[in-house]
Amino acid sequence: MDKELKSDKSAEQKILDAAKQIFMENGLDGARMQDIADKAGINKALLHYYFRSKDKLFERIFTEEAQKFMPKVTTIMLSELPLFEKIEKFMSEYIDTLSQNPLLANFILNEIHRNPKEMIKKIWGSHRPPIEKVEEHVAKLVKKGEIRPIKGYELMINMVSLCIFPFLARPMVQWITKTNDDEFMKMMQQRKKTVVQFVIDSIKK
Repeated sequence: MDKELKSDKSAEQKILDAAKQIFMENGLDGARMQDIADKAGINKALLHYYFRSKDKLFERIFTEEAQKFMPKVTTIMLSELPLFEKIEKFMSEYIDTLSQNPLLANFILNEIHRNPKEMIKKIWGSHRPPIEKVEEHVAKLVKKGEIRPIKGYELMINMVSLCIFPFLARPMVQWITKTNDDEFMKMMQQRKKTVVQFVIDSIKK
């Protein structure tokens, strides 16, 4: 029984690993169940035994990938840390997650454009991003004169866009900078320092 259970888990994991790669490369519309079965090294009937539809399999993959870092960055932004420390931790976590999952940025962005309401619901569930907490924190510091005037949502957009753009435009970035894959990843690690300092300098008095 234990052996069968272990075998079942192994087969399911092979499917999930294969599906992740296919979905990341092609999105929901471009992915085919036969391609996933071939990638996993199983027949299509077995694939349908574990996951009855492509949509169900996609939902599992998307939710797992999106929620790998959403809870982490949410916790950071809801914390009582000083703002500059929040910025450093938030952007470092974002870049690390995208470095470990290079196709994640394009994957999520493509699916949000395809079905925005459904995709946002899958990422955040019934909760909204903690923008109000950020707004309050930023507004308080602006009022005290500790940072330059800026809206909390503007700060969030600046941070996210600076983190995500190089991954979205990776082929172009690598072509312009004449970097290979390893060099690109090293550049992203260095970028954790430079973009954090850039954002902090933009609001620091």
